[in-house]
Amino acid sequence: MPLLGLLPRRAWASLLTQLLRPPCASCTGAVRCQSQVAEAVLTSQLKAHQEKPNFIIKTPKGTRDLSPQHMVVREKILDLVISCFKRHGAKGMDTPAFELKDFDIAGQFDPMIPDAECLKIMCEILSGLQLGDFLIKVNDRRIVDGMFAVCGVPESKFRAICSSIDKLDKMAWKDVRHEMVVKKGLAPEVADRIGDYVQCHGGVSLVEQMFQDPRLSQNKQALEGLGDLKLLFEYLTLFGIADKISFDLSLARGLDYYTGVIYEAVLLQTPTQAGEEPLNVGSVAAGGRYDGLVGMFDPKGHKVPCVGLSIGVERIFYIVEQRMKTKGEKVRTTETQVFVATPQKNFLQERLKLIAELWDSGIKAEMLYKNNPKLLTQLHYCESTGIPLVVIIGEQELKEGVIKIRSVASREEVSGGSRNRRDEVFLPFPDSVRNMHLLAEKLSSWLIVVEMNKHSLKMTIAACEY
Repeated sequence: MPLLGLLPRRAWASLLTQLLRPPCASCTGAVRCQSQVAEAVLTSQLKAHQEKPNFIIKTPKGTRDLSPQHMVVREKILDLVISCFKRHGAKGMDTPAFELKDFDIAGQFDPMIPDAECLKIMCEILSGLQLGDFLIKVNDRRIVDGMFAVCGVPESKFRAICSSIDKLDKMAWKDVRHEMVVKKGLAPEVADRIGDYVQCHGGVSLVEQMFQDPRLSQNKQALEGLGDLKLLFEYLTLFGIADKISFDLSLARGLDYYTGVIYEAVLLQTPTQAGEEPLNVGSVAAGGRYDGLVGMFDPKGHKVPCVGLSIGVERIFYIVEQRMKTKGEKVRTTETQVFVATPQKNFLQERLKLIAELWDSGIKAEMLYKNNPKLLTQLHYCESTGIPLVVIIGEQELKEGVIKIRSVASREEVSGGSRNRRDEVFLPFPDSVRNMHLLAEKLSSWLIVVEMNKHSLKMTIAACEY
C-alpha cells in the first residue's frame, strides 16, 4: 500500500483520528477522500557519449487528466463508495496525497464485530458497482505466522517467505516454491509443508478442519486466529454474506503492520463475450486488522486497535472504462433533464421565461444560446447529449395555451390542454418517461400524474401558465 510521507497511510489517518477524538470516544469510521497529486516527474537519462542530460517528462501513475465522460463514471463510482461509508456511520477526513477510498474503525471493541462490518461494507460496494461476481478471501496473520512456525520456517525468514506466498494469486505454486527455495534459501521439505497448507481454501468447515490439524493445532498463535475466524464466520452468516467469503490459507498480505484478520476481494473470471478481452487487474479491495500500528507513533505508547478496508478506485475505474469501450456505451456528461426548444423565429423571450420557471422549480434545463435556432439543430443537440425531454413552445402552442413535451428517444409528443380541459394519454414507460414523471411532479401547473404502473404512464395534462 502507498505511503504518506514517512508513515504508512493508515498510521496517518488513525493517528489523526485519535488526536481529534476526545478521550474514551467510541469508534468512528473514517472516509479518506484524498485528492490527486498532479505533477510531472523529470527523469534524467545520461548516456556515456552525451554531455547534456536527456530529460523525459512523465506523468505519474494516478495523475492523468480525465475527460468529462471519464469524470462522470468516476464520480458515480466515488458517490456509491462514499454513500455506503456514510450509511455505516463514517465521518470524513481529507489527507491530500493519493486517490484512495478507505473505511477504518479505531477503538477497543468485542472481537470480530467491526471486522465483520468491514467485510459487509466491502460486499455492499462491490455488489452496487455491478462489476460481476466476486469473492473475498480471508485469513489471519496469526495463522500465517503459526503455519510458518510449525512448518519449520526460521523466524528471521518469516517476512521474506510471506512476500513469496503473497504472489500466489499471480504465480503458480511451483514458481513460488522455486523462489522460496532457490532465491530465499528455504529448505525444500519446509517449502513442501507450506504447500500443503497454502493450497487449501473453503468456508467455516475448513476453519474447523484446521482446528484438528496435528501441526497447526499445536501453535497458540494459530489457534487464536482460528478462533477469531470461526466467530467471524458466525457474524458473516448473520449478515448474509458468508457465501461471498473464502478462508484462503494462501492469503498473506505481506505488510508488516497487519496483526489479525486480513482480507482481499477479487473479481471472478467470467467467460468473455465476443470482442471482449479478459481483464486481469488483481484485487479490487483489501484490508485487515492493524492493532499495533497507531501505538508505534504515540509518544505514550497507547495501543489503539484498528481495522479497516481500502477500495481500489483506480482499478475499478479501469475495469468500468474497458467494459464501456468494448460495449460501445456512451456516457452523458451532463444531468440536463429538459431542453427548451422552439420551431419558430422570435421566440427567445418565451424560451427564457419557460427555462427560468424550470430552473426555479429545481429542474435541470438547457436551451441554445441563439435568437432563432433551427428546430432540427435543437433536436440533434438533445440526441447527441442524451437529454431525454424537449419542451417545445411555438406559435401554435402559444395560441392554444399549451406546451408540447417530446420524448427525444421515442419522439412521442404530448400537448397540454386548456385549464378547463383535461386530456388523458398513455405513453411507453422508458427511462425518459421516468424523467417526464419527475417533470410532472415539479410542474403541477402543467402536468398532473394520475396513475403509473410497470408498463405505461397515465398522464393528465393541464394548461401552462406564463
